[in-house]
Amino acid sequence: MMSETRAATSSPLRHKAGSDAPFLLAIGGLGGSYVLLILLMLAADLAFTSPTHFLAALQKPEIQYAIRLTLITCTISALLSILVATPLGYLLSRFSFRGRWLIDTVIDVPVVLPPLVIGLSLLILFHLPLRGTNLEQLVERYLGTRVTYAEPAVVLAQFAVACAFAVQTMRVTFDQIDTRAEQVALTLGCRRSQAFFQIVLPQAWRGMVAALTIAWARSLGEFGPILVFAGATRMRTEVLSTTVFLELSVGQLEAAVAVSLLMVLAAIAVLGVVRLVGARVNS
Repeated sequence: MMSETRAATSSPLRHKAGSDAPFLLAIGGLGGSYVLLILLMLAADLAFTSPTHFLAALQKPEIQYAIRLTLITCTISALLSILVATPLGYLLSRFSFRGRWLIDTVIDVPVVLPPLVIGLSLLILFHLPLRGTNLEQLVERYLGTRVTYAEPAVVLAQFAVACAFAVQTMRVTFDQIDTRAEQVALTLGCRRSQAFFQIVLPQAWRGMVAALTIAWARSLGEFGPILVFAGATRMRTEVLSTTVFLELSVGQLEAAVAVSLLMVLAAIAVLGVVRLVGARVNS
């Protein structure tokens, strides 16, 4: 017994723990450097502009129009994203079928592709010849509205990218929900739809709020697909992201910075409000 105790005491695995301060300083420094970079960028924007420039930018009719169009299109694209992402995320989470990996890959394409390529692909899709006509002409003929270089193009460009993020969020959400209650319901005679709406969906509210938040924020910051597919026509297809580009192109740096700060405030407000609502729903 004494020899075993002596061996355990002299084991190389036993050593003095020492201080955790170097480790904590290292990971805090590495992680904090990125946070500091973001704070410095925001501070630089605040230092460059002034309340006068900010109010002057907000009083421009074209910027007021861009604010309204941004709020409308981001909300529509986020709602469309959650409408598509919820069933698709559930399908990918709960069912194994041939070709699922291919669907997973296709969904990730808008995430990894350059944004300009998404806009160019949408533009080609709506103008590709199809038996003497194209998709743009068919939509205009049967729905009475244009898509390309019009307001619907803004929503579609935002949705094409934002929905991919929402789908992945909802899939993770459904992966984290225990399937036992759902299986019991199916065993007791519930249909799959009843189990989904009455058992699974109420547990997925937090993920749906997160997916809606991500989709809205992603739509707010979308630029490349909108520029190519919808254009940047003032008082027509101009949103806040393209406003920054237009103001920079005419040398109005103060107005561009003011709009950038407005986008930052809008993103912070939406993220805060939606997360607060999500916390109350799950409390």
